[in-house]
Amino acid sequence: MNKAVRTRAGIAMAGAALLVGGLTACGGDKAGAGDKGKADGAKAAEAKAQTPVDAVKASYLKTVAAKFAKAELSTVGSDGKTSGQSGTKGWYPSSHDVTLKGEEPDSRSVMIGDIVYTQMDKPLEGKTWMKMNLAKDGKPGIRLNEDPAEYLAMLLGQTKLTLVGAEQTDGVDAQHYKGSFTNADLLAADESTKVMEEKNRQYLHDSVKHITVFEVDLWIGKDGYPVRVDSVSTDGKGTSKTTAKFSAFGTATPVTAPPADQVVDFDDVMKGVDEKLKETDQKLKEADQTLRDAGLGGLGGSGS
Repeated sequence: MNKAVRTRAGIAMAGAALLVGGLTACGGDKAGAGDKGKADGAKAAEAKAQTPVDAVKASYLKTVAAKFAKAELSTVGSDGKTSGQSGTKGWYPSSHDVTLKGEEPDSRSVMIGDIVYTQMDKPLEGKTWMKMNLAKDGKPGIRLNEDPAEYLAMLLGQTKLTLVGAEQTDGVDAQHYKGSFTNADLLAADESTKVMEEKNRQYLHDSVKHITVFEVDLWIGKDGYPVRVDSVSTDGKGTSKTTAKFSAFGTATPVTAPPADQVVDFDDVMKGVDEKLKETDQKLKEADQTLRDAGLGGLGGSGS
């Protein structure tokens, strides 16, 4: 259980506006079929005008407003082992309520900001959840949350992202985008678009410093939300591959902390362990001295 604790985006309307002005200037004497032509032409022009950068920006802003979504992730780590997450992801602040899957028995993890709660197999001090604070020395714990807003944020302003085309993924109509990015690209995310809050942009840049290459396939549904992200991430430890699927944007149950009376603090547990170890060590020293005083060679068994 402790192991699981430790180791773990509006659309630009300039094109549409120009289109409407152009259609008006061309004359409105043709009604009926002409109106339909205008509508079809507007849709086509708007789709054409929306570059991948525009699409990601629009999706990011919409996703940010949703706050929570259902998530299903599967990752093959650099060690070849497969792990998974199933549940709810949230962002700003980063949060999750997921079932962690891997070689160990499935376990439930809840995170809100820097606080992580892990559900234990067996109660400890009569409580079923252990809490750990990932912040250190008053500074936030830097890590990636693998939520949809975060994936989109990494792609904000990335001109290397290209449109593959319209596809279906898991039965959902979507636009497929693809790209490969260097560490320098990732550290420049949102520098040209500037839609993120400054603190969130800086946090993102800190979180991706270790990534040397990031390859991604992104599918954005007709509703503007990202429905799937396939990524390959390389860093100093090797290469990992993740498939992330998202749904229920804005309707997923918000992440909440477990009941306070069911939570034990990891730091308090460790303090208790340290105190018990010190107490035991003192008793052993006293016993050793008693044996030596009696000429029995102490606990080591040697002579006086």
